[in-house]
Amino acid sequence: MALKSLDLICFPGAPNLPIFAAQEKGFFEEAGVVASHETTPSSVYQAKNLVSGNFQIAGTAIDNVVAYQEGQGVAKLDKEPDLFAFMGATQIELAFVVAPEVETFDDLKGKTLALDALATGFAFVLYRMLDNAGLTKDDYELVPVGATPDRWKSVEDGTHAGTLTIEPFTSMALAKGFRVLESSLDTFDDYQGGSFAASRAWAEENEGALLGYIIGYLKGLAWTLNEANYQEASELLLKRMPAINPKAIDKVMGKLLNPRSGLTPLGKINMKGFQTVLELRSQYVDQKAPLNDPGKYIDLSFYEKALKAL
Repeated sequence: MALKSLDLICFPGAPNLPIFAAQEKGFFEEAGVVASHETTPSSVYQAKNLVSGNFQIAGTAIDNVVAYQEGQGVAKLDKEPDLFAFMGATQIELAFVVAPEVETFDDLKGKTLALDALATGFAFVLYRMLDNAGLTKDDYELVPVGATPDRWKSVEDGTHAGTLTIEPFTSMALAKGFRVLESSLDTFDDYQGGSFAASRAWAEENEGALLGYIIGYLKGLAWTLNEANYQEASELLLKRMPAINPKAIDKVMGKLLNPRSGLTPLGKINMKGFQTVLELRSQYVDQKAPLNDPGKYIDLSFYEKALKAL
């Protein structure tokens, strides 16, 4: 039987390790698919190319799925989106990394902060942090920059005073003397960060390919989380993300393997954490009524079939 080709587009970061493992170990091929992997420069690029069909599956903030289904996304799309999240990836720790001279939230007044986009993804996490600190929108300026590597670089070179990062970029920043002003783990008890998403129409027409991806990913995830594979997994992450300082790999892996700050066992979606995502969007985006129907954005039927097949 011919293998079905899949094109994935994900945000760069350590949470892609199960994908790397599934590729290296042949788990995708065992499940009947060949999965190529590309990292996105921004959520706008990702959304446009996912909806247009240039990619079939996206590793993305679950809020991006909600945003585009609610018509609140930044990208101008060629057609009406029919996106849904079919599996979780990470609860994720979002670290508010700031310049060394920024010691308190008050030091951010009059400064610029980098985001991927201003009204999608993890933007609302930063809004809540700033609100909790007593700052108002007049105290700072938010600037859309793109995915984490570009945002971190903009803080590193002094263009902006702070941004949200994930691993390994958080550890890279700390190693260079930058500080974490607040972590999302301190801001929220539960927050569903990363997910995998696809078009409903594509999924219905290509169920076998989607199941193959889920099965291959879950095998890669299980391999990654297996303590016996720690050294090999660390070496694989360094191979695929050479910008990581080898001296920081244990810290990066520690965060990644902790289910509260990194990979979610079995790729589950934390529904309490997803409710936090909906509450944040309801608070920070003008709309007719609060968002409270997870079924508009999540369909776990394919995931459940894949679990049975495993």
